Amino acid sequence: MTSPKCSNHHIAFFSGSFDPFTRGHESIVRRTLAFVNEVVVAIGINPDKKPMLSVEARTKWIERVFANEPRVRVISYSGLTVDAAKSVGASCIVRGVRNAADLEYEQRMADYNRCASGIDTVLLFALPDEKHISSTQVRNLIACNADLSEYLPSGAGELLPLLNGEK
Repeated sequence: MTSPKCSNHHIAFFSGSFDPFTRGHESIVRRTLAFVNEVVVAIGINPDKKPMLSVEARTKWIERVFANEPRVRVISYSGLTVDAAKSVGASCIVRGVRNAADLEYEQRMADYNRCASGIDTVLLFALPDEKHISSTQVRNLIACNADLSEYLPSGAGELLPLLNGEK
């Protein structure tokens, strides 16, 4: 059995809006670290979207989650994901899949990214207890002042002030 291409290289590229960064995102990063030396968590900036959190707050949030993990680096980018992945020397893009709809979408994107850049995509399936977690759902819960502990990374209590624009 052959290993994924990115296990022979050091950098995996994990992109998304991460608005906010959830326990599911954290799981994908930690599981990716099992087969690469570094994960670049890349916050995509889409001018057509109006995020809840600023890029700075999302960057700070993710950096705090991985404060004790030097193999995780956080950047932001605009433009094509494959261009940003190439700019950091990534040999693979990592994506999480929660359901059949995610799988179909990610397969199309993986085919495009491979054709456009030669960079393969590694898909990691969400763990059973994380399949229901989405940033959209978390934003809805925030608006309702609901308990977020099930959805956010462990120790996220110290991160919650970022949701209110605090430092």
